[in-house]
Amino acid sequence: MSVQQVPTPTGAPTLRRQILPTGLGPCTVRVQQGVGGRSHASGTADVYLHGAAGSWTTFRPLHSAAPGHDRVLIDLPGWGESTKGTRPEHLGIEAMARAITEALKALGYRRWNLIGHSMGGFLALHIAAAWPERTASVATISATTFGAAEAARRPLRSLSSFPAFTGMLLAMRATAALGPAGRPLVRAIGTTPVMGLLMSPFFADPAAISASVIRGLADDARPASFSAAARDAAHYDFGQWRVIRCPVLATRGDSDVFTLPSDLVRLADIVPHVQTATIPRCGHFANIEQPEIIQRLLDDLLSP
Repeated sequence: MSVQQVPTPTGAPTLRRQILPTGLGPCTVRVQQGVGGRSHASGTADVYLHGAAGSWTTFRPLHSAAPGHDRVLIDLPGWGESTKGTRPEHLGIEAMARAITEALKALGYRRWNLIGHSMGGFLALHIAAAWPERTASVATISATTFGAAEAARRPLRSLSSFPAFTGMLLAMRATAALGPAGRPLVRAIGTTPVMGLLMSPFFADPAAISASVIRGLADDARPASFSAAARDAAHYDFGQWRVIRCPVLATRGDSDVFTLPSDLVRLADIVPHVQTATIPRCGHFANIEQPEIIQRLLDDLLSP
């Protein structure tokens, strides 16, 4: 395990970067110590899981204040700085969840509050079902669940009913088929105005999103990893979420093209103790467009 201090803006908690071994290869995490060292005393951390088109950096707008518990920001296996030695065909939901819990246990945490965006929300719910005694709470920000799984299972049939996700999935599959040339192609497009147009459906107010955010999303794109995760999600058994014991907060933006209103309705039918919320003036990235609202909801969920 290697440890490195990472500079943060003035007044923000220091990020400690670590590389931890997992069954899927080395996993890079960043840890912010909670106020008064509460997390290691209680063995509980707030764990942030990014989506299939992101990395830990998509949560930066939420992290301006000192945390109550330790914050653990993970680059999921196959994304960000956790790609070394990772084979996309191994990136199933179960395998990624196991790697996440291996990393958390290596850091010394016995329990966790899970905050997941998009695919990270899917993973958070799976972990809550598989490790109910260790999961204190779950908050999902536009989790891609039922609609995305159906589109991954039958993409051509879903083009008309769920065009945003299906279109991205087909584009990622095509780009992944290019092999090593695929990711540089996406990054090159990310430096042009074309990327802003391609990403505009994912935001309620695309003009308000800075070019640096769009470039960051292009840099974080991992077509092969995205395609592998979607392929595994296509055949996922959502019934296992019925055993989740902890409180669950599930949100979506009112202009979200990836997480449909029906996804929250179906989630509430399956998961006990779930609270749903629709974020106004927001698309798929509430952690970028409406971080203040998300932070208030998280504070309410995580308060003693």
